[in-house]
Amino acid sequence: MKLTTGLNPYGLTYYLGLQGMGTPRQNPNGAGLEGFIALTEELGGKAIELWEGWFKDMSDAELAALKDRLDKLGWKRVLSSGLLHCDMDLLLRSAKALDAKFVRLALTPILCGDRVAAGARWDELVNEVNEKLAEYAPRAEAAGVVLLIENHQDFTSHELVAFCDKYGPSVRIVFDMANTFPVAESPIDFTRVIAPYVRHCHAKDYRAQFTDDGIRLVRCPSGDGCVPFKEMFEILGQHNDEMTACIEIGALEARHVKFYHADWWKGYAPKQASALAACLLAARRNHIPEGEEWRTPWEREADDELIDYELGQYRRAAENLKSLGLM
Repeated sequence: MKLTTGLNPYGLTYYLGLQGMGTPRQNPNGAGLEGFIALTEELGGKAIELWEGWFKDMSDAELAALKDRLDKLGWKRVLSSGLLHCDMDLLLRSAKALDAKFVRLALTPILCGDRVAAGARWDELVNEVNEKLAEYAPRAEAAGVVLLIENHQDFTSHELVAFCDKYGPSVRIVFDMANTFPVAESPIDFTRVIAPYVRHCHAKDYRAQFTDDGIRLVRCPSGDGCVPFKEMFEILGQHNDEMTACIEIGALEARHVKFYHADWWKGYAPKQASALAACLLAARRNHIPEGEEWRTPWEREADDELIDYELGQYRRAAENLKSLGLM
C-alpha cells in the first residue's frame, strides 16, 4: 500500500490558538493555519488535514490561492469538522475550491465510550447522526466528495461499518488508530472489521494507566505508546492500494475509560471475554505505571510549557513514523 503521511491539527490546539478559545487560557499568539503549514513542511509531511474554522472567512480568491499553494507543495488534503455542528455548505464549497476529496466528520460529542453519561440523549444522538448522514451523503456524492466518519470514542467498529453500508460509498471511515480502546476493542480487532472501509487514518497513540475504574489514556508521540501501527497498516494494506494518514496527538485532557463498572456497558452489544482481554492486553504495551505522573501541562496549569510540549511531541512522532517506514 502506498501511504502518504502528514499532519492533523488537533494535537496542537494550544500552539495553534484553538485550545481554550474565548477564555483567558487561550494562546493569544496562536500560530493558526500559517504555523500549521510551516510545521507540516518542517516535518516533511505530504498530506494535511484542515480545520473547517479556517475557511469561514476565506474569499474565493483566498481559497484559490491556498489550493495553488498546496498543489505546489504536492500535498493531499482532507477537510475536517463534526457532523452535528458543521456547515456542510461551507465544507462542500471549500472542498471543491481546494480539490479535496475527503471531509472528516466526528459524529457525536461522547468521549471515553461513555454512553451512560449521555443518558437518554444517546439514542437521540444516534438518531441525529442518521438524519445528518441521510441528508449529507447524497449531497457529498453529487459534489464528488466522500464523507469520512471517525471512530471518535463513541461508536464501535461494527456500528461504523453499518453506517457505511446504510449510506453507500460516499460515507467511509477515517480511522483514529488509538480510539479503539475507549469502546473496549483492541487495535487489531477493530482494524480487521473496518479495513475495507477506511480511506484515511489518524496516526494517534496513547499510553494507558490502569486504574480502579478502568484505563486512563494519556497523549504521547505516535510510536511511543500502545498502538501497533505497523501491524495495523499491514491489515489496511490488504484492502487498499493507497491511503493518506495524518499524525495526530491526543487531547490535552486525558481520557478515563471506566469500563470496570457495569453501568458503563449500557447501550453496548454483548462482548466476548476474549475480545475484552485482547483490548486490555494491548493497553499494557508501554503503559504508565500506577502512581506515575500522567497529567499534561494543560492539566497541571503549566501553560508556559505547552508550546514546547506540543511541538516536541509532533517532532518525536514524525521521527518514530519515519523509522517505521510510515512517513
